[in-house]
Amino acid sequence: MSLTLLWLVFSLCFSSSVHSLDSFSYDSLDTSLQDFAFRALVRRKPLTGALYKSSLPANLSGVDVSIVRIRSQTLWEKGANLSSFRIPSQTVPVPHVRRLAIVYQNLGNWSSHYYRVSGYSLITSVVGFMVFDASNNRAKSLKSISLDTKGKPISIHFSNLKYPDGMHSGAARCAAFSTNGTVHFSDTILPDVCHSSDQGHFSVVVRLKREHRPWYPWVIGIVLGFAGLVLAGYFGLVFIKLLKTKRIQAMERQADGVIFHSRWVGSSKMPCATVTRTQPVLENAGFP
Repeated sequence: MSLTLLWLVFSLCFSSSVHSLDSFSYDSLDTSLQDFAFRALVRRKPLTGALYKSSLPANLSGVDVSIVRIRSQTLWEKGANLSSFRIPSQTVPVPHVRRLAIVYQNLGNWSSHYYRVSGYSLITSVVGFMVFDASNNRAKSLKSISLDTKGKPISIHFSNLKYPDGMHSGAARCAAFSTNGTVHFSDTILPDVCHSSDQGHFSVVVRLKREHRPWYPWVIGIVLGFAGLVLAGYFGLVFIKLLKTKRIQAMERQADGVIFHSRWVGSSKMPCATVTRTQPVLENAGFP
């Protein structure tokens, strides 16, 4: 075994093998799962065409990761059958490499934790595959590459697909998750089969049902609001009228000690004197 390969085994073995899954981001989860898949190759002498299942820590329970190395010539002649994926024949890697490694992922019960679609619900696990250049056994890391299927679709089979009660297969959509976070929808080919033209992560989703709320709470709320507005206006008018009456009474008490009685004039209450303040006297009252 070369010194480079020994260094790779040493670095992988002493790297942190236990992560807090809740702290994984979208990209770091992929990177971690790829590292576990690569360990399955460096810990043994891998055989071309053999599928190796990765050993994962306890906190990744429910996640399935596998890896296989195949020749480009074999991929062109026969295609590849990897768990949920069927890669057609006459597929070539881009750029061209002599050997390639395909990493398969099934996130199981962690699917909805990392992949969410607004307005939709996942009804299958999220599965995915990535392709890497495996031509150089001494490489410190594997370089990601693409696939050219010459227009033929890659089939994704969801063997454990179960539709919710009362829902038919026509309501399901295929969801393809891009690395930038966008989701692309397409129709299912068969009730449990989706198609793709390249690698990625995939699932089957159904649209969430919107709950129809009853209309009468809205009507009751409008009526109560209107009644409250009317009552507030009524009590406001009563308060203003009471305040005005108190002001008039205060004016009556301050009018030089003379108490004025109140009298309504039209719609206003005005002070009114009941007697005159000075009696009239005739100028010639002393003459006969």
